[in-house]
Amino acid sequence: MTAPRDSVRILVPTGMLGGGFPPETVTRGLELGADVIAVDGGSTDSGPYYLGSGTAKTAAAAVARDLRVLLRAAATAGIPLVVGSCGTSGTDSGVDWVAGITRGILAEEGLDLRVATIYSEQRAADLKEHLGRGQVHPLPPAGELDPATLESCRHIVGMMGHEPIVSALAAGADVVLAGRATDTAVAAAYPLMLGMPAGPTWHAAKIVECGGQCTTNPRAGGVLATIDATGFTIEPLDPTVACTPTSVAAHMLYETVNPFSMREPAGTIMVADATYRALDDRRVRVEGSRFELADQHTIKLEGARITGYETMSFTAIRDPHILGQITTWAALLRKMITEWVSGTLGLSTDEYAFDIRLYGHNAILGDLDPSDRPPREVGVMLLVSAADQQTATAVAKVANPLMLHLPTPDMDYLPSLAFATSPAEIERGAAYEFVLNHVVDVDSPTSLFRIYLGEN
Repeated sequence: MTAPRDSVRILVPTGMLGGGFPPETVTRGLELGADVIAVDGGSTDSGPYYLGSGTAKTAAAAVARDLRVLLRAAATAGIPLVVGSCGTSGTDSGVDWVAGITRGILAEEGLDLRVATIYSEQRAADLKEHLGRGQVHPLPPAGELDPATLESCRHIVGMMGHEPIVSALAAGADVVLAGRATDTAVAAAYPLMLGMPAGPTWHAAKIVECGGQCTTNPRAGGVLATIDATGFTIEPLDPTVACTPTSVAAHMLYETVNPFSMREPAGTIMVADATYRALDDRRVRVEGSRFELADQHTIKLEGARITGYETMSFTAIRDPHILGQITTWAALLRKMITEWVSGTLGLSTDEYAFDIRLYGHNAILGDLDPSDRPPREVGVMLLVSAADQQTATAVAKVANPLMLHLPTPDMDYLPSLAFATSPAEIERGAAYEFVLNHVVDVDSPTSLFRIYLGEN
């Protein structure tokens, strides 16, 4: 291990690889003495599709654009680059996808950087053995895990902490491309490897995980966090933007159950006693953070399985008479679709499902936020799900005339509504759901992960 240092500076250019950032902010980060570049490559925010399908949310061109800037910067400064949750969900295919883009850029740019890949995908058979030994535990509100649930998953990943990343860096990697990892582990790994205290390191990593989101202008680029023996200092990479005590402290509210603590595989970040102090009009100093080691190291599991296949239709209403009683019209549409599908396709309601969402009226919050006045226009989305694509599409086709011409009960003419697309039915393919919210006890923080170090 490298000897401890007085401080370590983490450059986080953006909240997600492929999200974009001004290249000049990275240059400024290097001028400020960055010791490592860390960036998250994924999330579960966009739902289970990306894990279930093993595909990325981001475009290859966008990832390549960001990587090219970061790889050049890492090579120029002689500092490591760490990317976590590659390919959005951290599947093995996601790691390979980002690794392929990386190697292509290195060849094009003539850069000599050693690349390590860390794979986090798990086999159901292996996890069933852990389950049989009583090493898998549910997180609220999940219940006990059924082995069949593991078998049903298309992909399962384990969410690594900092330890596998540290192992890759210690082995000589210049670039670490990790599978599913906690957002904080990506930024915390290098400072912890260099001997920085765990409390300030983990707290700083949490604050910088989303780049400029902890600043007064999240669109302006990333941030630089300087960690030392007693705390950390954070500043934006754009000189026209500021960090304030409020903008920094507020990030502990983001994606946390408790704003004063957050669990990592190795333990818990504790910030109830932390202080946030403005050093000037742009920089904030944070002290008083702690990290409590857990008695048992755990790895969180994420898994997604296919729930069926979906077909969508979307039509729009401007007719003021219908809009004046849109709730009545929607209830009639639901009733008529059910009757027509039964009479035409012979399907019972347990053989398919559909949802009607009224955009412009109550599609987002529904009855939680009732409206007392007619909307100006409404977009009607019909989302049909069934065990197979053919059935889902057949139901949507049966509903087609109703979504085009259905009148309210008191109308003596057929209105004409406006489909957004032709054909009106859009086959969305397989739909997925998350089915794992469990942790597995491990004896070693790296035992569930596979680390490969490329040739120099």
